[in-house]
Amino acid sequence: MLPASLVVGDTILIIGTARARTKEALMLCIVTLKEWGLNVIEGKNLYKKHNQFAGTDKERAHDLQWAINHKTAKAVLIAGGGYGTLRIIDLVNFDNLKNKPKWFIGYSDTTVLHARLLKLNIPCIHATMAFQFSKNYEATNSLKQILFNQTFNYNIPINKLNKKGTSTAKIIGGNLSLIYALSGSVDELNTKNKILFIEDLDEQLYHIDRMILQLKRSGKLKNLKGLIVGGMTEMKDNNVPFGKTAEEIIFDAVKEYNYPVCFNFPAGHIDKNYALIFGKKVELNITNKKIELIYK
Repeated sequence: MLPASLVVGDTILIIGTARARTKEALMLCIVTLKEWGLNVIEGKNLYKKHNQFAGTDKERAHDLQWAINHKTAKAVLIAGGGYGTLRIIDLVNFDNLKNKPKWFIGYSDTTVLHARLLKLNIPCIHATMAFQFSKNYEATNSLKQILFNQTFNYNIPINKLNKKGTSTAKIIGGNLSLIYALSGSVDELNTKNKILFIEDLDEQLYHIDRMILQLKRSGKLKNLKGLIVGGMTEMKDNNVPFGKTAEEIIFDAVKEYNYPVCFNFPAGHIDKNYALIFGKKVELNITNKKIELIYK
């Protein structure tokens, strides 16, 4: 079931499921959301700090459960990523979302939460998080357009590694490292007949190769309807070079398959992190001259 679009006066919640964030870091986000006409409510434990986390596992799980159960909120914005959602995902009950879903917004570590929502057939939004509202106007505006209109006009650069084609399917995915970490668990992604989106940050190239090969060997890449590769940002290499970029590693793994592939999509750990609706059908159209992503 698709959550409803937001209108002026709706309530949005902000919670932390991973790394701790300060109130100062979230102030621009809170001001901006209020300028959009939204009622902003902060989680009880949002500004807690326990080691690197936004509170203990119990405190973060409490706020996530509170957000799930909230009777009037239409959307939930995650404060920031880092690491921590995997530690609490099994401590909460999602039943209240099945008949009355709401938008959960974030990326990176939020991939864990998105995977659980997608397992329940609840669409969600891969987009900039609360602490990053100062990063890029276009990224923030794309989130606004998605929340209020469920559509956005993407400006996608051409890349020489792209594979031409047209496909219509639901987008799923997120951070490659988290997709890899979820393999074999209850939240493992079902990629069959889907358009898969992947992105990552600060990984060794050999580990990108290992994760992509795991997806390939487990059949996750074979039956896709399309592949969208976002930012592969700040990749690392050893003193003896691996010999390929992250994009070339991914291309080599999927070049035998007959579906469209888009590289350098403006989403992920980059300033221009355009919002995407996971779990909603889109048309992906790639030619030599243009790339289109159109919500259906």
